[in-house]
Amino acid sequence: MGNDLESVSPESIARLTKSVIGPGLKQPEGKKKLGLIVNPIAGLGGRVGLKGSDGNELQKQAFALGAAPAAGKRAGQTLEKLQPYFGNLQIYTYPGEMGAELCQLLGYRPEVCGSINPGRTTARDTIMAARQFLDRGVDVILFAGGDGTARDICSAVGQEIPVVGIPAGVKIHSGVFARNPVTTADIVIQFLFQKNSETEEAEVMDVDEELYRKGILASKLFGYLLVPCRKRRLQGIKTAIPPSEAASLAEIASEVITMMQPGLVYILGPGTTTRAVTRALGLEKTLLGVDVIEGKQVILKDANERQLLEILDKVSGKIIVSPIGGQGFLFGRGNQPISPEVIRKTGSANIWVICIPEKLHSLSGGPLLVDSGDVHLDDELAGYMSVITGYRESVIYPVSI
Repeated sequence: MGNDLESVSPESIARLTKSVIGPGLKQPEGKKKLGLIVNPIAGLGGRVGLKGSDGNELQKQAFALGAAPAAGKRAGQTLEKLQPYFGNLQIYTYPGEMGAELCQLLGYRPEVCGSINPGRTTARDTIMAARQFLDRGVDVILFAGGDGTARDICSAVGQEIPVVGIPAGVKIHSGVFARNPVTTADIVIQFLFQKNSETEEAEVMDVDEELYRKGILASKLFGYLLVPCRKRRLQGIKTAIPPSEAASLAEIASEVITMMQPGLVYILGPGTTTRAVTRALGLEKTLLGVDVIEGKQVILKDANERQLLEILDKVSGKIIVSPIGGQGFLFGRGNQPISPEVIRKTGSANIWVICIPEKLHSLSGGPLLVDSGDVHLDDELAGYMSVITGYRESVIYPVSI
């Protein structure tokens, strides 16, 4: 048995407090201190197509469109895997929806710090929580949110405490997040209970949401946080496609257009690769949104989840997506309107993945990734997918969670 805790049996985990459970792991001396921050409004605007959740007005708009908070659910998936370690953890958190309610629901009584205005939390609450955790000497901060949350924590603690992010936002370009909630727990477990755990710097990126909603991606480096050295479980930062790849994009577009059939709708995810398809048809594409094509015409621009489901109630469709450069995510990063419900209604066999070869090479042999928000769907999508890389060209590529 190696150092990867996924290979440890449940029985061994249950005996953690009594014995050594594997090479490289040790009986903890006293409780490890974990600070938990849940940003309850993180990702609120994703499925309703708002491309963010910063600001009271935008949050009101998201709720009016039927948005439901998701960060707590994502954090819960991480904490569920940490449950066998609760006896060896002292968890510090903030009141109510920022962590205390979730801990208590899972049977843990944390030390609750500070105070909040329930239902009206702000960035200041995140900053104050992180600072209080710093004062209490926590070993690691675990947070559920997006790039904005990472930015707030960075401003509060800098590189004084290691941090691990549970991906729960709309914009997740930073390198401080795990692939998904379950791998987040694996990182925390290995970092806290493995000898000689090391840390490294990871970029905190953020975008201008106002420009983002206008189809302009203005991403900038905000700073660095310390993260555990777990390269294969932490996502990379988002990278752009070089302008020189226009010929490859045109070939992919030609192949996709040749494959299109009448009587179907085509749901196009965001990005320059999918935009190449609409450009080849002489159409405009919402660069950072989800559009729908029928009869080689755009019938819906910048769609939200509800609108996609309404269309799929009337006609069958296919989903066309391209992985995020440098990260490899197909779902769960910036294309939340293509929700698990939309994917299931369309059918996993009706997903077309398009990608220039250079973008696949940028993954350095790593798999494409899925983090849709539905762990059962992610398991179904994992395996191998055909990826269209040019005109009459495709490769079979691994997909993982």
